[in-house]
Amino acid sequence: MPAKIVVLFPTATEASLFRSDDVISIVSGVGLTCTAYATMKAIYEHRPDWLILSGIAGVFPHSDMKIGDVALVEAEVESDLGFFTKDGFIHMAHLPIEMDFERRHTLHCPHLPEDLDMRRARGISVNAAMAPFIDTTQSDLENMEGGAFFHVCLKEQQRFIELRAISNIVSTEDDQWDMMGSVAAMTEGLHRLIRHLQQG
Repeated sequence: MPAKIVVLFPTATEASLFRSDDVISIVSGVGLTCTAYATMKAIYEHRPDWLILSGIAGVFPHSDMKIGDVALVEAEVESDLGFFTKDGFIHMAHLPIEMDFERRHTLHCPHLPEDLDMRRARGISVNAAMAPFIDTTQSDLENMEGGAFFHVCLKEQQRFIELRAISNIVSTEDDQWDMMGSVAAMTEGLHRLIRHLQQG
């Protein structure tokens, strides 16, 4: 029996080129809140073997990736979760405060197929794109959903993969974008990933 696969797309634009009779596709909404709800709902309504988040992303200038590249995301950080102090922004996981709570920083995907030759990348998730105060040094990509998707899937022990295609440079000084070119590249990469998962 083929694997039951559900794909979440943040927007209808990102879903617009995808066609598959064997896969359930859902437009989940932009942002961490919409994604957390849609991820949980997909898990409990569909009970998938694989849950995929597929969308476009910005690339940081220090990364060697370029517009049109496609990657599987191996790690996510909800990078603008924290406090501004007199010394600047401090992530919630590193905040020196005497409170008992889960200090969540980098989330990792343990389900990336080792026998699939696709680029790996590290992502950060934000509510405000191109925010100047966050630490981007260890990341390649910026998006607005991945951290919530990783968190819910890990908590619910759901097998998951996030796939992203590069649409733009993360810079207020560089307005290079290729929206539909990146959606086309993402869709091609997604079909390749799904074929691999179905064969496995």
